[in-house]
Amino acid sequence: MTDHPTRDDRSELKTTEPSDFHRPLHSDGPALERAEGSTETPSGSNRPRSLVLHPIGVIRTPFHRPEGVPIQPAYSRNVTGRVILDPHLEPGLADLEGFERIWLIYWLDRAKPYRLEVIPYRDTRPHGLFATRAPARPNPLGLSLVRLVGRDGSVLHIEEVDVLDGTPLLDIKPYVPAFDARPESAAGWFAAARGGRSHADGRFHR
Repeated sequence: MTDHPTRDDRSELKTTEPSDFHRPLHSDGPALERAEGSTETPSGSNRPRSLVLHPIGVIRTPFHRPEGVPIQPAYSRNVTGRVILDPHLEPGLADLEGFERIWLIYWLDRAKPYRLEVIPYRDTRPHGLFATRAPARPNPLGLSLVRLVGRDGSVLHIEEVDVLDGTPLLDIKPYVPAFDARPESAAGWFAAARGGRSHADGRFHR
């Protein structure tokens, strides 16, 4: 792992970030209320109509607008960023440096209301939302596999970033090739996709 200067990170952590760490992210049944054309609760469902999530940190990146953001880490080889974790959670980062890559789970806070049929970035034909990685979803959760290049306290330095600046972070998990890599798996429509983009054009964001 590479060590990085941290003076600016520490200052930012103290002055601008903590107010966001405990700001609740409400999911008031978006799957029931935000879809175009349907507001029904699934028949017989006993699940709660709302959830409250609390960010554990924030992701800092060079991307301030959706347009031009790489749509996957595979298209952002040289892009660097930082994960600024709530300082109270720093002990939970112990032993993370031994992993070359980590999963970031985050809230896509600037995504548009979802549609159940979309034209994804990597094809020119429509597909069912859940057969795509379109960011506008009933519960707008994002998942990125990034390279961990250094840690200083509660700040992680990362590469291969495909996230908008200021995105609320929900969780961090280590990437374990024995569990996570399945290159032999079928990839559905993606294997025959007709064209597509490697960078976002803003169609799924506000």
